Amino acid sequence: MAQYVRDLMTAAPMSVGPCTSVAQAARLMRDHDLGAVLVTDDGRLRGLVTDRDLVVRSVADGVDPEETTVVRACSEELVTVGPDDELDLAVRLMREHAVRRVPVVDGEHPVGVLSLGDVTLERDPDSPLADIAAARPHT
Repeated sequence: MAQYVRDLMTAAPMSVGPCTSVAQAARLMRDHDLGAVLVTDDGRLRGLVTDRDLVVRSVADGVDPEETTVVRACSEELVTVGPDDELDLAVRLMREHAVRRVPVVDGEHPVGVLSLGDVTLERDPDSPLADIAAARPHT
């Protein structure tokens, strides 16, 4: 029986506007225990920014995180899936493009995010990666 992206995705993903500062995005991720947020403009998906993106594409370059916007750090060429796509398609795309998170869109509008952790918890719940995905971070 086929599984669908909608069955595993995190619905109503957190998003920020393109003019949001890197520092604001980092605080949002910290406060909501997120590894990524979507970048949207007028409800349309513009990019995805991860905690790693914030470090590698802005902090490591020595920019002022209060003055630099997430557009400088986000990935704009995204692999996306729809909520009614089969999970196998999403997994194949994640593998082919070496991504850990895939925005789920309905048209141009984001409706969720599917992560490698979501898939692992479903397909291999006894694996070390599933344990890590399910664990709460230490603060």
